Amino acid sequence: MTVNEVHLKAPGNWINDPNGFIYYKGKYHLFYQYFPYAPVWGTMHWGHAVSDDLMHWEHLGIALFPTKDYDRNGVFSGSAIEKDGELYLYYSAVKYLEADKENIHVSLNDLFETSQAMLVSPDGFHFDNWKDKKMVLPVCRRKEEADNTHTRDPKVWKDGDWYYMILGSTVEKQQGRALFYKSRDGLEWKYVSQYQGEACGKVLECPDLFRVSGEWIFTGSPMGIIEDGKEYPNQSVCALAQFDSRTCTMELTGEVKFVDWGLDLYAPQTNLDKDGNRVMIAWMRMPEAVEEPGKTPWNGMMCLPRVVEIRDRQICFLPHPEADKYFSEKVKDRTALDFSKPYRLKAVLKEGEILNIGGYEISLENGCLKGDRSRVFVDGEKYRLEAKTPCIEGDCRLDIFVDRNLIEIFVNQGQYVLSHVVYGLRPYMKGEVDAVYTGKDID
Repeated sequence: MTVNEVHLKAPGNWINDPNGFIYYKGKYHLFYQYFPYAPVWGTMHWGHAVSDDLMHWEHLGIALFPTKDYDRNGVFSGSAIEKDGELYLYYSAVKYLEADKENIHVSLNDLFETSQAMLVSPDGFHFDNWKDKKMVLPVCRRKEEADNTHTRDPKVWKDGDWYYMILGSTVEKQQGRALFYKSRDGLEWKYVSQYQGEACGKVLECPDLFRVSGEWIFTGSPMGIIEDGKEYPNQSVCALAQFDSRTCTMELTGEVKFVDWGLDLYAPQTNLDKDGNRVMIAWMRMPEAVEEPGKTPWNGMMCLPRVVEIRDRQICFLPHPEADKYFSEKVKDRTALDFSKPYRLKAVLKEGEILNIGGYEISLENGCLKGDRSRVFVDGEKYRLEAKTPCIEGDCRLDIFVDRNLIEIFVNQGQYVLSHVVYGLRPYMKGEVDAVYTGKDID
């Protein structure tokens, strides 16, 4: 059994997108894209973790894995709903038409096909990958509707008497699009409509559509929207939207902005917590595996759970209340702080000031909050070492969560978030800090 505190991390080897995030029968379930054989991307499985509080995660091993001809090369991303007390898991099923002979986990020249499938679990802990799978949307051959290769990541929800599915897709890998399907029973699906726009990039991945305070919000991960020669060109965005559930027509009505301005975050997925808050979890991309004594090298982790709110017509992301509960132990003697454990800082940054956290620098320059990880990141010119938010009026109130490989900076109650993957943080901090907190149950 592997248990993670604060951030869900790979239990060894590789993880990426969160899948099937749901509060079900008294526990939070989070599945994730998982390659169990090496700390690199490969044939996808669904790993499975559960939590009582979103802060302590117990890994339960592999839930879904390839067993059918249509998913022989990967159980790709998807979502979960509860129906009649059972857990319905929807996923994209991948079949290679040609594989690399030197590495069967990689297709050649995009020669693969994608269908949409599901598996029903009676209790969220048992998964029969041989008997309980069902293809719900075969490979689409109608180009006007979808792409036979790049149509994936079903997000399913129920509204009234209908079930809805949104899928990411593309038109010839030049224009991304969101596809909408409807169902009476969650089993038989009918295509209804689609949306195309700049927010969908060249290929749209991991779309999500949900309501907060009566307003619709669209999130998605469009590919190829930053073309500066750096990793990563694919990013996650959000915008206020209008959605007609009868015709499944969607229009984006608000500014399209990044979900996280550090530009490491990808593939966010949301669902409701036990109190009805809309909560988002996303994958933090890591260029190198972490090697720790006595442990299997691992690559990939999830961000803190973030509550989605709308304030002054702006989408905000705040630390989940469980993070407030966890980081409630105020440190009186900062020299005694255990820097190997996660901790939290609160600070107010003024123009020109710098806060240094173990080599990672946070500053306010020309009204923009800047994060600089150049001293605590991997070598190489292909990665962005600095990131900044849009201009902010006045001082910045910061709520900063620090883990050994991740720093998450919440600005002005979630107006912006800037998160960076880091390596080799050192045990010190320099600059003015209002307060430091550790986890209440850390020894």
